[in-house]
Amino acid sequence: MTHRMVFPFKASPKLRPLLADPTRPFIHRDLSWLQFNARVLAEADLDTNPLLERVKFLSISSSNLDEFFMIRMAALGRSIAGALRKNDEPQLRRLRRIRSVILGSVEQVIRHQAKTLELLTPKLSEEGIHIISDPRATGTSYALGKQLFNERVLPELVAPTPYAPNQLTLLENVQMAAIFEASNLWVKLPRKLKSVMSIRDDATGSVYIFFLDWLLATYLAPAFNVEGDPVILRLTRDSDVTVELEEEDTESIPDVVLTSLRTRERGRPMRLQYHGKPSRDLLRFSHEALKLNPQQIFEAPATVGLHRLWSVLNEVPEEISSKPGLTHAKFTPLVPALISAAPNIFELLQKSDVLLHHPYDSFDSYVQFIRAAAQDTAVTSIQQTVYRMDALSPVIDLLKQAAQTGKAVRVLIELRARFDELNNLRLTDELRKAGIEVYFGFGKLKLHAKIALITRLENGVERYYTHLSTGNYHAVTARLYTDLAILSANQDIGEDARHFFEAVRKSEIPSSFKRLVPAPMKLHRRIIQLIDAEIAAAKDGKPARIFGKVNSLVDEEVIERLYGASQSGVKIDLVVRGACSLVPGVRGLSENIRVISIIDRFLEHSRIYYFESSKALYLSSADWMPRNFFSRLELAYPVLDDAIYRYLVSVVIPTYLADTVKSHELTSDGTWETPHPVEGAKPIRSQFYLEELTRNEYEGTPLDAPGR
Repeated sequence: MTHRMVFPFKASPKLRPLLADPTRPFIHRDLSWLQFNARVLAEADLDTNPLLERVKFLSISSSNLDEFFMIRMAALGRSIAGALRKNDEPQLRRLRRIRSVILGSVEQVIRHQAKTLELLTPKLSEEGIHIISDPRATGTSYALGKQLFNERVLPELVAPTPYAPNQLTLLENVQMAAIFEASNLWVKLPRKLKSVMSIRDDATGSVYIFFLDWLLATYLAPAFNVEGDPVILRLTRDSDVTVELEEEDTESIPDVVLTSLRTRERGRPMRLQYHGKPSRDLLRFSHEALKLNPQQIFEAPATVGLHRLWSVLNEVPEEISSKPGLTHAKFTPLVPALISAAPNIFELLQKSDVLLHHPYDSFDSYVQFIRAAAQDTAVTSIQQTVYRMDALSPVIDLLKQAAQTGKAVRVLIELRARFDELNNLRLTDELRKAGIEVYFGFGKLKLHAKIALITRLENGVERYYTHLSTGNYHAVTARLYTDLAILSANQDIGEDARHFFEAVRKSEIPSSFKRLVPAPMKLHRRIIQLIDAEIAAAKDGKPARIFGKVNSLVDEEVIERLYGASQSGVKIDLVVRGACSLVPGVRGLSENIRVISIIDRFLEHSRIYYFESSKALYLSSADWMPRNFFSRLELAYPVLDDAIYRYLVSVVIPTYLADTVKSHELTSDGTWETPHPVEGAKPIRSQFYLEELTRNEYEGTPLDAPGR
């Protein structure tokens, strides 16, 4: 794609290192993502957050880095290799500069993580949760650590064997090894070993948490009578598996995906972490054997197991975790009274659409929709997509029940949903055994749309009922992510949904919709058209405004159009959770654009597009990224119900923009700043406010109306 410059751009000294190209106003997506991860980590430092929530954010910042190296650094590595092959020196210099800045930023994050863990450890200890960084510190920790090692670790190990640096290439992705330099021996650790373990002290009731690398450092040498302390290594590999599904025989597609997954564990090395005191020679031989840049070798922040800390803290007994100040007040999503009180959900939808705002509205609302369809004798078919679905979802059993009663049940599954491939393969097998038709995404296009369609025979005529969502059909993440979904009996939407399912089943790219806007055929063009319409309105002196809420904003053509809209006087507000390549607030370029990011208890996941002059309001599964526009099967769906439209425009959007507690604002020099509340003004925390609105059944809002 060819891009044009919209303004002679000169970056500030702070902004310049963040740019993909110093002459163009686009922040490099990976550097912006690292800023997002820094915002996540910053939540761990806030004493206004409950203590265990702070640990959660610390742990997430580490697991985020794992995926960053597996996917984004791997992609950058391939770009550098491509520039080398083409002998493209300018591109090579640019990419190597970006890599150096990224790795330097990662080093800063690692130091920050170590300090945060050091800060949180004594606070947790006061609450009876002891994170043990050195089991030799006390008699109790030593004894409990030895018990854990002997019961859970030692039985899984083989005796150390002779070591040579090239043996590191035998490690699979995120696998650990212990190396005894003094004895020239090593132990390759089984991947099933948990990197964090907990044990309760029966005498005090306290919980003791041990990292695997510290257990190995303390007890491994004596267990095998080996000299010296081990160095613990953990290797991260390229895990970006790309599979094109061109098979005519759909029965063979699961085998194609399964075969490709085996390459993930043996991808190109991207990072080596270490715990202990390795010699310079060990580090040098390691990066040479693995063909790593020396900057890609990191001393771990106290442990290589920080990414798993939150999973262990989830196991803390309730008598400890329920203490005041340790967690948020218990959150119980509710099924809206509108749905729970309706004798027939289909008759309810014939009157008006229903908005579901997760996690405040329970995912059980969708389950009730599918249960009604499975049990209703007038329903002839149920169809839905699956990108990510938890294995224990009640929806699975309901789909099976529907198939057993003779209904046509079809599920479109994306087998290539990253890190959920095996789960989706198991689900495919389970559904097929129950007599359910299963189809897949095809070619390069990942199936990312979230849509379900119920077909019901009413007075001899087929009527359609749809569910469209910004999030996955996953009951667990529906309690952790904010998403927006609409249940509708609009027949235009239903006919579009039917066409979508028919096309994908035939491995055809769906298009020619009445209401829905699909990618890859039309969504990108539609966004550009809507931006251009706001530009035209502004030039005509009419009200013009754009609001976008996405996880990522990195598509350069969309960004350039937004810059042009700003220059034309269009007011633009963007809520971008993660990577944002747009630079706001630059005089003459983007001074009418404001960008904020909200990091709070729930992961912001809903996507909203609003264009004021066109009165166009869409919800979608798609971010404003090239992959969503051109490499995925996506859907944007218009909000057609007047009350829902007014609620989103007059309540939800302003609430996000007014957040003064958990928002961060992007400045023109590329830094993120927290807001300074107006003195005397009541703080606004958008997630808490929206939760309260939902619990009060939208009282006082456009959704608070008789018959809804």
